[in-house]
Amino acid sequence: MENTTQISREELEELREAFNKIDIDNSGYVCDYELQDLFKEARLPLPGYKVREIVEKILVAADHNKDGRIDFEEFLSICQELKSKEISKSFRKAINKKEGITAIGGTSEISSEGTQHSYSEEEQVAFVNWINKALKDDPDCKHLLPMDPNDESVFKSVGDGIILCKLINLSQAETIDERVINKKKLTPFTISENLVLALNSASAIGCTVVNIGAQDLRAGRPHLVLGLLWQIIKVGLFAHIEISRNEALITLLEEGEDLEDLMKLSPEELLLRWVNYHLTNAGWQKIGNFSNDIEDSKAYFHLLNQIAPKGIQDDELKIDIDMSGFNEKNDLQRAEFMLQQAAKMDCRQFVTPADVVAGNPKLNIAFVANLFNTYPALNKPNHGYDLAMLEGESREERTFRNWMNSLGVNPYVHHLYSDLADASVIFQLYERIRVPVNWNRVNKRPYPALGGNMKKLENCNYAVDLGKNEAKFSLVGIGGQNLNEGHSTLTLALVWQIMRRYTLTVLSDLGGGEKVNDEIIINWVNATLVAAKKKTSIKSFKDKSICTSLPVLDLISAIAPNAIREEMVRRDDDLSDEDKLNNAKYAISVSRKIGARVYALPEDLVEVKPKMVMTVFACLMGRGMNKVNG
Repeated sequence: MENTTQISREELEELREAFNKIDIDNSGYVCDYELQDLFKEARLPLPGYKVREIVEKILVAADHNKDGRIDFEEFLSICQELKSKEISKSFRKAINKKEGITAIGGTSEISSEGTQHSYSEEEQVAFVNWINKALKDDPDCKHLLPMDPNDESVFKSVGDGIILCKLINLSQAETIDERVINKKKLTPFTISENLVLALNSASAIGCTVVNIGAQDLRAGRPHLVLGLLWQIIKVGLFAHIEISRNEALITLLEEGEDLEDLMKLSPEELLLRWVNYHLTNAGWQKIGNFSNDIEDSKAYFHLLNQIAPKGIQDDELKIDIDMSGFNEKNDLQRAEFMLQQAAKMDCRQFVTPADVVAGNPKLNIAFVANLFNTYPALNKPNHGYDLAMLEGESREERTFRNWMNSLGVNPYVHHLYSDLADASVIFQLYERIRVPVNWNRVNKRPYPALGGNMKKLENCNYAVDLGKNEAKFSLVGIGGQNLNEGHSTLTLALVWQIMRRYTLTVLSDLGGGEKVNDEIIINWVNATLVAAKKKTSIKSFKDKSICTSLPVLDLISAIAPNAIREEMVRRDDDLSDEDKLNNAKYAISVSRKIGARVYALPEDLVEVKPKMVMTVFACLMGRGMNKVNG
């Protein structure tokens, strides 16, 4: 990094921590509205227009590639250029409200050279305690647990990959086939396999892992380990904070809203609404965030009192919440009294009294999410809503969404259609497939209250125009309005073409720029199978034999000899549905274990979904070509 001597080590550490703190989704970028949040947290005595001016100056000066986002390097360069003591002081105020920031030197093989990194000891304690509790009964983790939350043992314990794999399955069940995890007599090679399996599986559930390698996890690089752990834990915490999985959330509808409005809310927004629903019932004022508004613990006291079991239901034990600590004058002591009540509900997780008083947003969101998952205290309403709307996302939609999120798009995509309605994510994906985007033409967040949707529609029109004229996609009958309104079939048509182009671009790069199409992939698959003297082959991505996963398993064996344990594979002439699914689960997990970043699901192979089948064979072809090139 150039000219880093202009910023002291202490300032660099503070700026990095500030950047990480506002980059809650760990995307590696901050946007204008995230910068505004930081100024608010810093409580600068400036009028709103002045804050906006500062933000605009930073964006104009620092956003070199004009994508409306700033990475840490861009952010640092503008701080160097401006040499602004006021900005540095404001960041220092924002991040020094509590102790517990540890700085480490050195560089990651993957992350930027010469970068100083820091990590939060509070997060370390919170995540370690959560993992200890969640995996305490897992026999495969007994050699690693419990970890001491007050030392650095977590960074060594994740080094063999087992805890990471187990945590991924805890957050999204059966993501990894347990038969594929190396558990005994581990060697450097089998440990590396576990870590690659964990990273590719984390990617498949929507975690951003673009700047993390197996060697980083093996070395226990704290900021990377904690960043990955948070993403995996958050996937699990947020999994059921979604209306299709929890119909009782309809109770949170507000006057004048319909079901569609509620379904567009992110998990964080639903959690906030859930808390306020119970606070209203308690006669207490609503909160607007999980930082400043909860620092006195009083909202938490009322929340716990509302959701604690009342012993009314069968087999329900009553839990009495002692509200006497509510009037304690000392904030830290009041927070401790509140957490003692949470402990009665077995929900004292993620936060310490200091985290509550400091208003740590990440850990407080985790605390509240765990409360919701354990004691939602919502009754299924008697309503006249169309429950067909509550079907939830399809496997295909989930795969597309996880793929986007794994690439680090911002904002994080919670709902495929509503979150693409302004096309900002589409533009980021276009850059990934080398479709040039003129960012000066893109309207950026936050959108005005009046005319905001028109700004989004302009973006969508531009996105479709780029798709047709620059990417040369087939977008017959697709207009910007379809994207803006979340038309499922037409939006999926565009998204699939972007994902397909991305997959083929990766292959083309490995092949020295040679164009790649379906025929080339199929021919390569068959030639590789023949060369390895395998009996399977495929005629197309619709080939019925793919439902057994045997062509995939044989291809893996051809690419990586000894990767497939034959005793795990069923090869009978007439496989049962269960055998087919087990073969598919094994094939997907081993693909990821040998280094293929596969996003498809086992069911896609069993049902021979040609689009997803193509991505599986393409990823394996990429792995095979990597081996040759290596």
